[in-house]
Amino acid sequence: MAAKNILIADDDRAIRTVLSQALGREGYNVQVTGNASTLWRWIANGEGDLVITDVVMPDENGLDMLPRIKKIRPDLPIIVMSAQNTLLTAVKATERGAYEYLPKPFDLNEVKAVVQKGLARKLKVEAPGPETQETDDLPLIGRSVAMQEVYRTMARLMNTDLTVTITGESGTGKELVARALHDFGKRRNAPFVALNMAAIPRELIESELFGHEKGAFTGADSRNIGRFEQAQGGTLFLDEIGDMPKDAQTRLLRVLQEGEYTTVGGHRPIKTDVRIIAATHRDLKQLINQGLFREDLYYRLNVVPLRIPPLRERKEDIPDLVRHFLNSYAQENNQPPKLIDNDALNYLKQHNWPGNVRELENLAHRLAALYVEDVINLEIVRTELTTMPDSKLDMASESFGDETLQEAIFRHLKKYFDAHAPHELPPAGLYGRVLKEMEKPLIELSLAATRGNQIKAADLLGLNRNTLRKKIKELEIEVVRGG
Repeated sequence: MAAKNILIADDDRAIRTVLSQALGREGYNVQVTGNASTLWRWIANGEGDLVITDVVMPDENGLDMLPRIKKIRPDLPIIVMSAQNTLLTAVKATERGAYEYLPKPFDLNEVKAVVQKGLARKLKVEAPGPETQETDDLPLIGRSVAMQEVYRTMARLMNTDLTVTITGESGTGKELVARALHDFGKRRNAPFVALNMAAIPRELIESELFGHEKGAFTGADSRNIGRFEQAQGGTLFLDEIGDMPKDAQTRLLRVLQEGEYTTVGGHRPIKTDVRIIAATHRDLKQLINQGLFREDLYYRLNVVPLRIPPLRERKEDIPDLVRHFLNSYAQENNQPPKLIDNDALNYLKQHNWPGNVRELENLAHRLAALYVEDVINLEIVRTELTTMPDSKLDMASESFGDETLQEAIFRHLKKYFDAHAPHELPPAGLYGRVLKEMEKPLIELSLAATRGNQIKAADLLGLNRNTLRKKIKELEIEVVRGG
């Protein structure tokens, strides 16, 4: 069998040499060029069995060539390589017909494996999907190797209806990933609806998901539209799926199997066209072993697993993330953006970040809000990190007179339990009611601990600042500053 011909286009001579030598040793015939026009001429003449092209070249953007190439050579595998390692680059490459996207710097063994697979696989000819709207407002920030694998997986999933389970520690940005899968995918013009299982009383989850009819239960004074109906044609994001109660798991499994559901108290099956994306910070397999999660539902949800790395595994992304958060705060508050010096950035890289990206975002917003300096320096960052709690509720250093915040919280919890049938079994739905009744005093205690500073209180609670503001308004909490 004749050797396969590989066409390589990259304006970096060193990269051309490395790829040419490595693939030549594998037995391929290799042609290299430093510009797009030569590559186009070769392809138009019918040369090459596979293409490797850079994005940025002196005469044309490699991504812009892809639709033209696919039009005349639809079965030609194209591997796109780029140092512009953003989610948008990966998405564009995939949408415009690339067989694979590889970020620079690349691993030669991975390149050889991808080339082998690309040549062995007979590609299907598909109509190109809708192109992503040009934007610099990327939903995810980071050029680290750990994030590149996330981007590549996301790019493959954008225009599919595959069910995805996103795993990762709290604060890693799982909902951002889910929103990006929706916003850059074929369902982008339909609703994106999110439901956090941990934030809903267990007895209300089925009603929230599927809706209920008037009179379905005590207090059901009117018909309620569930999240499945709200998300029709779009995406339903089920956050903290590991907290879903077993009975609701059974109903969700049936929806995934049959594509229809009934409202609580209803009898007429309702067809549904919704893409499911689930997320959790918990180990679902461990929950299965404990009898808390259905194994059959796990396999229905976990069609494509997508792990989001914690910030400690991608510390090289910290400078980009900090600058992004400082700029976003400045835009929101109509202020000039603050800068941060290299010594401060290097110090941030030494921190372990137990709260992940959310913790870093809260820190950046504090730096922007509380300091008048135009440039954030090492001394400022060291001061803030030294006074920050090591975890969301590790508040031993925050005190209320003679008791710590933890002691105050436990005192309120004990008061609640003492008042609710101390000699009887707990009533049904206790978990949800405890959360509901403790939410206001917990927020009040946190605001008191931070002397009314909502940014610090949000960080303390592990909440987004805007979420905390919404809670303060909804619960009619009076914020007393200073003291």
